[in-house]
Amino acid sequence: MITLHNVSKRYGKSQDFAVKNLSLEIKDGEIFGFLGPNGAGKSTTIKMITGILLPTQGTIEVNGISLQQRPTEAKNLIGFVPDNHELYDTLKGIEYLNFIGAMYGVDSATLKSRVEEYASAFAIKDALPNLISTYSHGMKQKLCVVAALIHSPKVWILDEPLTGLDPQSAYVLKQLMRKHADQGNTVFFSSHVIDVVEKVCDRIAIINKGELVAVDTLDNIRADQNVSLESIFLTMTASPAATGEIS
Repeated sequence: MITLHNVSKRYGKSQDFAVKNLSLEIKDGEIFGFLGPNGAGKSTTIKMITGILLPTQGTIEVNGISLQQRPTEAKNLIGFVPDNHELYDTLKGIEYLNFIGAMYGVDSATLKSRVEEYASAFAIKDALPNLISTYSHGMKQKLCVVAALIHSPKVWILDEPLTGLDPQSAYVLKQLMRKHADQGNTVFFSSHVIDVVEKVCDRIAIINKGELVAVDTLDNIRADQNVSLESIFLTMTASPAATGEIS
């Protein structure tokens, strides 16, 4: 479970909020979709949830553990797939996974088993002995996903995880997300691929200009209207210029 209570973020001396008074509860056992246009505050929110950034105000808890007061304990519960590849190109793929496993205290037998399982699922097992610098964009993305899973995190946070994945790997990832949630874990999924969010997520939040404009199941957000999530998203996040209005 992830809980945000009145979370806001300002950068430097700016008086403008990148995120303002954000309160959310992402439950165990659900895939939670997080949508918003560029600059809406999605990445800032994710960086605060993962402890990369500290909020200007408000509190964040991961499974009841305060991210501000007990950051190491909270971060140990998180597996994070970022929207850019934060990898060590001078390491081999297997060296990187062994490093991540050791950092999270995964015993060698369990680590070997999980690397075998996930690397095979994403078809990168044969590439693990090679330097990461030789990997394609898609292979690096797969390695990030495997690294985020090998410590069996209670909370899985994915920021644009489908970027660069081939259709088979995208299918595997969506299946793993569902399995992870069905096992009582939390999946927080941010993506611009709205049709995927519509198909796989149990609940959805839409953020615009740093503030929540909707959070609910898709059916409730639709309010019995037979429209797509894409249409709802475009309506809720439309600028005056896009709607033809003049401010």
